Amino acid sequence: MTTTENNKLIAEFMDLSIKEGVCYYTDSDDMYPMGIEVEEPYIPYDESLEWLMKVVDKIFSLGYDYTIKPRHMIIKERMGEVVSECIGQDQSQKEVIFQAVIEFIKFYNQNK
Repeated sequence: MTTTENNKLIAEFMDLSIKEGVCYYTDSDDMYPMGIEVEEPYIPYDESLEWLMKVVDKIFSLGYDYTIKPRHMIIKERMGEVVSECIGQDQSQKEVIFQAVIEFIKFYNQNK
């Protein structure tokens, strides 16, 4: 999958609303416009650690635990089974988290 497709996958998982080329982030109570109109919606999960951590928070709220270490992230069920793991020697911490989140969402979508 491309980065754009991965960002859209995360957006769907996060119940992101995309209307008329403008991307909106839906928090628990409010909807925040994310900026200017664009041909492709601007969904910066691959660029923003702040956006990624909101996804990690949602994963935790669904009953999964996670461990983040330098260039390593594990997401597992509360009883211990690893669902997603990413180790990146040449990747940034943000890239490792992004990949682990993508792997988790694919698992989650197949098993919900």
